[in-house]
Amino acid sequence: MASKAIYTVVAVVGIAAASGVAWWVQNKPAGQAAPGADRPAAGASAPGGTAARPPAVEVARVEQARITDDAQTVGSLRSRQNVMLRPEVSGRVTELNFRDGERVRKGQLLVQLDDQLPRAQIQQAQAELSIARANHKRNQELVAQNFIAQRAVDESAANLQVADAKLALAQATAARLRILAPFDGVAGIRTVSVGDYLKDGADIVNIEDLEAIYVDFRMPERFQAKIRRGQRAVVNIDSLPGRRYVAQVQAIDPLVDANGRSIGIRGCIDNRQLQLRPGMFARITTVFGERENALLIPEESLVPQGGRQFVLKVVDGPDKDTRIARRIEVKVGIRRPGKVEVLEGLQAGDMVVTAGQQRVQRDGMPVRIVELNRPAAEMREGAGGGGAGGAGAAGAVRPASAPADGTRPMAPASAPAPAMAQAAPSAPRGPQGAGGGARPQATGPDPCVVAAADTPRPQRGARPAGG
Repeated sequence: MASKAIYTVVAVVGIAAASGVAWWVQNKPAGQAAPGADRPAAGASAPGGTAARPPAVEVARVEQARITDDAQTVGSLRSRQNVMLRPEVSGRVTELNFRDGERVRKGQLLVQLDDQLPRAQIQQAQAELSIARANHKRNQELVAQNFIAQRAVDESAANLQVADAKLALAQATAARLRILAPFDGVAGIRTVSVGDYLKDGADIVNIEDLEAIYVDFRMPERFQAKIRRGQRAVVNIDSLPGRRYVAQVQAIDPLVDANGRSIGIRGCIDNRQLQLRPGMFARITTVFGERENALLIPEESLVPQGGRQFVLKVVDGPDKDTRIARRIEVKVGIRRPGKVEVLEGLQAGDMVVTAGQQRVQRDGMPVRIVELNRPAAEMREGAGGGGAGGAGAAGAVRPASAPADGTRPMAPASAPAPAMAQAAPSAPRGPQGAGGGARPQATGPDPCVVAAADTPRPQRGARPAGG
């Protein structure tokens, strides 16, 4: 029995030893397949050291800038008032009292048609009116002396009214042969000449009111809750590059187009310098709101995960030469090309990782900031050596233009601002118009404000008649 127990113990020990040897043999090649995994990088401590070299990342600072909540669309320009002059009756042109492209005033006689016959009819009507007036006066005197009956006075009074109506008819007929300017504006290019015979409804010349220019455009229906009367929009004209104009939203169509699911909007631009022309193609940026000190980060610094947005924030480590990456959830706002607004989670001046996020395997991991603006000689020198003289050594000399914390340098003040910072429109440059000629200076009240004030508004508290 004792020998059986000894055999059993020896067998168990042998099996355990064989299992251990087999495990060691199986795991030894896997452990040697990636010998560099446990080996520290160049410039770090030797295999007998205590830690590996931190991963390299690129960072940028959280910036404060002015940002606008806006939407872009396209539209067309049109005159505040425009009309095509056409005659109401047929006739031959005898006078043209305007020049192509010159300003005209309201009530100015522009075209005179042949009115010889109507003027003769006016003279005839005036003579008949004079006779009827004299007869009626004489009859009134005679009826006072009982020489005639009252019936004769009534008939003369009726004849006087008929003569007066004939004169009014002749004057109205003659007035229809005089074509006047309906409002102040600029005449277009006429299509008729003196001596032409015009039929009723024929085109003569167009009149355009250019003091204020309307810009008509459409926006998707999802913006109906944001757009309001009085909001401003920045207008860029392709034919006038480098110039930007401010339009004030004056009207919003209450009907949503069922075909395109869009709403019509009309804005007004002060055009007293006569730089804009009706029919121009316009690019409109409607501004819904502005924030002066918005926090912006590069778009590539976001790490989306499960419908949420995260960033890796770089903070100081235990010592001055150590940086640690912290995973922070942020709430984003408006997006712009290359930039995104941060509403919650960061503060101005914080550093976030913009490249190398995949190298940070855990929260709180030490990282090494890559210098992107170092001189070429220093880059070659750092690439060839390790240790303290390597490219990523803590004691490497930074160029004077780079910040001490290793972040990307800010753009100088003279550099072009990003697209989101250009929402503030600039005034038109000088009094020169689109054609290069001298234009009148803008004087008097803003025509867009006057136009808005002339728009009838419903009275507050008014009730329907049946209410």
